[in-house]
Amino acid sequence: MKTFLNLIKREFGLFWSNKVLRILFIGAPLMYGVLLGYVYSKGKVTDLPIIVVDYDQSALSRKAIEMMNDNEVLSVARLQFDETNLNRLMIEKDATCVVIIPKDFEKDVLTKRYPEVTTIVNTANVLTANYSSSALQLVLGTLKAGTQVETLRKQGVPENLLMSQYEPFKTTFIKKNNRSTNYMYFLWPGVLATVLQQVLLLGLALSFASEFENGTFKYLVNKSRSAFMLILVKIVPYLIMSFGIWLMYWGFTKWFRIPFYENIFPLTLIAGVFVISVCFIGILVSILVPNQLKATEILMVIATPSFILSGFTWPLSQMPAWVQYIANIIPLTHFLRAFRILIIEKGAVDLTYPYVIKMIIIGTVSAIASYIVLFYKVRKIKREEL
Repeated sequence: MKTFLNLIKREFGLFWSNKVLRILFIGAPLMYGVLLGYVYSKGKVTDLPIIVVDYDQSALSRKAIEMMNDNEVLSVARLQFDETNLNRLMIEKDATCVVIIPKDFEKDVLTKRYPEVTTIVNTANVLTANYSSSALQLVLGTLKAGTQVETLRKQGVPENLLMSQYEPFKTTFIKKNNRSTNYMYFLWPGVLATVLQQVLLLGLALSFASEFENGTFKYLVNKSRSAFMLILVKIVPYLIMSFGIWLMYWGFTKWFRIPFYENIFPLTLIAGVFVISVCFIGILVSILVPNQLKATEILMVIATPSFILSGFTWPLSQMPAWVQYIANIIPLTHFLRAFRILIIEKGAVDLTYPYVIKMIIIGTVSAIASYIVLFYKVRKIKREEL
C-alpha cells in the first residue's frame, strides 16, 4: 500500500510539473464552462432582425407589422415600400427573414380574393431561420384567424358559433422537456462533457507514453511489477481530479441558475463509469504508442469529432450505419444519451442501463487490452534485467 501511495504521489507530481497539461486539464473545463455559460446564458434568441416590404400601406398591413414587432423573437429592422437593394439590405441588417406584403392586401382580404404574403427566409443560419420563420408563422396565423373571425362576426354569426365556424377542430401542442426551448439547457452540458472527455484523453495520452519516452518506465517496474497496479496508479489521480471538475460543473449550474436538480446522484455514478471508460481508452493508446506527440494526436482524432458523432445535436439514426458504429465505440455517445434521459427528460434510472452497459463494455475491453499489452512490456523489462 505504501508503494501504491508513493506512486500516486509521484503521478500527481508529474501532472503538476507539466504546466501545459495542468493549464489544459484545469483551465479548459473552467474556461469553457464560464465562457459558454455566458454565451448561452440568454437561453433563446430574441429580437431577430427582419425586413418588411409593405406594398399595401393599409391599416391591415400596419397591424401585421405591429404584431411582428410585438413578438419577442422578431424585430422589424427595416420597413420599406419596394424591393430596391433588398439583397444588400438583408446582409447589412443581418436579416433572418424578409416579409413582402402585396399591393391591395387589405382589399383582397375583405373581398376574399385570397392574397399571398411572401416570406423569404435566410437559411444561412439554420437556428435563427427556424426561430424567425416559426415566429412569423405564429404572427401571420394569428392575424389570419383574427381577420376570419371578425369577418364572420360582421356577417352576423353568433358569438358562441364563431370559433366552431372558423375552426372545425382544435389542435393543442404541449411542450415537454425543456418547455422554454432554452438553448443553454440543450447544448451547454453536452459541450462540457465533451471537454471533460478531451482533457482526460489528453492527460492520459501522456501517462505511459512519457514514461517510455523519458526512460522512466524501468523505475515504475522496479517499484511494482504488477501491470494492474501500474494502470491503477495512472488512472486514480485523474479519477480524483475528474470528480473535482464534476463538482465545478455542478457549481456552474447554480451560478447560471440551470434547473438540473433531479437524478443528480445517479447521473454522478454514470459520469464515474463514463470517466473510467475514457481513462482506459487513453491508457490503452498511451501504452500502444510510446510517443507523447503521436499518442496525443491519435486521441485528439478520436475526441475532436465525438460531440458531432454522439447524436446529441443531429440524430444518430439519421447517420450512415458505419458512422453509427464509430459513434457507438466512443463513451461520450452513451453518456450524453443517459444525461438527456435523466436530466432533460427526467426519465427513470433503469432507462439508462443499456447505455451504462455499453460504457462498461468499452471500458472493460480497453482495460483488458491495456493489461495484456502492459503485462508483456513489464515482462520484457524483467527479462532485460536478468
